[in-house]
Amino acid sequence: MKLLNGKELADFVKERQAKQVRNLRQEWKVLPKLAIIQTIDNPVIDTYVRLKQAYGDDILVDVDIHKVDQTELFSTIETLNHDESVHGVIIQLPLADASATERAVNAVALSKDVDGLATGSPFTPATPMAIDWLMAGYNVNLVGKKIAIVGNGRLVGAPLSALWRAQGRDVTVFDSVSSEELSSKLREFDVIVTAVGKPRLIDSDSVKIGAVIVDAATSSENGKIVGDVTEEVRQRDDLTMTPEKGGVGPLTVTSLFDNVITAARASIQKGVS
Repeated sequence: MKLLNGKELADFVKERQAKQVRNLRQEWKVLPKLAIIQTIDNPVIDTYVRLKQAYGDDILVDVDIHKVDQTELFSTIETLNHDESVHGVIIQLPLADASATERAVNAVALSKDVDGLATGSPFTPATPMAIDWLMAGYNVNLVGKKIAIVGNGRLVGAPLSALWRAQGRDVTVFDSVSSEELSSKLREFDVIVTAVGKPRLIDSDSVKIGAVIVDAATSSENGKIVGDVTEEVRQRDDLTMTPEKGGVGPLTVTSLFDNVITAARASIQKGVS
C-alpha cells in the first residue's frame, strides 16, 4: 500500500509558513493572530484547541482562546470582528446549542472567516484544502478519474465537492445511503473520499483494485478514534490510502493557518495590522 502521509507534507508546509510569518512580523510589523471561540467545556474539544494553539506557537502566530457561554457568542464575534489586531476568527464546533451554528458562522466577518464556513467566504475550508494538497503532494492525478465523496457535510463533503467540481473534476456525492447501496456503487470509482463518521461503512468489496482512498472521518469506538473504512481495506497492498493516523488531520491544521497568514497579509493592503 502507498500511504498518503499528511504529517510529512504538513511538516514541509510548516517551514514555509514560519518564514512567511517572520516576514510579516519583521518587514511589515504585522503580528498574525487567530481567535478561537469555544462554547463547550469538553476535554476532546480542548485537545483540538490546544493543537491549534501549539501549532500557532511553533510558527509565531498568536492564538487567543475565548471560552464563553453561548449567550455571549454573538457579542464576542462582534467584538473580534472589529478588533484590528485579530486576523482570523473561528468558532469551535459544535456549539452548546447547535441550532445557532448557521447564524454564528455567518456572523464572522468574511475577511476573518479563515474556517471558510460563511456564505460567500473568500477562504477554502481547511479540510477540503488539506485533501487537495494531499492529492497534489503525492502526485495523485485526478484528471479523468471518477471520484466518489461519501458524506455531504458542511466541513468536508459539501465544500470538497464544490472545490473539485470548480476544477473540472468528475465528482459524485453519496449522502444518506445504506452500506449495501454504497457497496454496489463505489466499485466503479477510482478515488473515494469518505467523511461520514460511521465505523466500517466501507468494506473491501466496495473498493476497486488500485483505488485511492482518503478516510477523513473521525468517530470514537471503544475509546479509540476510527475512520469509515474497515481494517480489511487497510490490509490491501494495491491501494493508495491515508494512514489510520497522520493522514488528513495534520494537514487540516496546517491549512487553517495558511488561511490565517493570507488574512494577515491582506490586512497590509487595508492598512490594518
